[in-house]
Amino acid sequence: MLRQFVLTIAMSAGMFAASSVHDFTLNSIDGKPVPLSAYKGKVVLLVNVASKCGYTPQYSGLESLYEKYKDRGFVIVGVPANNFGGQEPGTNEEIKTFCTRNYNVTFPMMSKVSVKGDDKNALYAWLTDPSANSGSGGDIKWNFTKFLVGKNGKVIARFEPNVTPDSQEITSAVEQALAH
Repeated sequence: MLRQFVLTIAMSAGMFAASSVHDFTLNSIDGKPVPLSAYKGKVVLLVNVASKCGYTPQYSGLESLYEKYKDRGFVIVGVPANNFGGQEPGTNEEIKTFCTRNYNVTFPMMSKVSVKGDDKNALYAWLTDPSANSGSGGDIKWNFTKFLVGKNGKVIARFEPNVTPDSQEITSAVEQALAH
């Protein structure tokens, strides 16, 4: 937590210039640090998720997408956030139980963070910074916003919540990223 705070301050002061997603660390849903550099060479879909949202059924599509491509070097990273209408009020343990019981989620889930506002997580500060990511920058408007990240850790595309995981738009982008 302190590391994320210091990283956020350093980034806003221009003291740290992240060049890719691989420069960040999140905590797993179980509280263990997960350096995103562990995903170097993989295509990653980062998704801010919530358990009580109209888009929550997208967990099924995310799991299907993960199962379809995981053996080819694709990973989905679910990042719970409670920034929109209080739709992720649970603890990390409650979120993990919900995802496992209701959607059989097997892709990596991280600890709950903030994806907007003054307490925005450093990764999300970078993802939404238009100067760092011109094609995908801008505030997150709702749950289930998706960032597709290439094998090199650079953002390839951003998909808004209404773009479902099984859409041609996402599957085409994932297949193209895996081919490179």
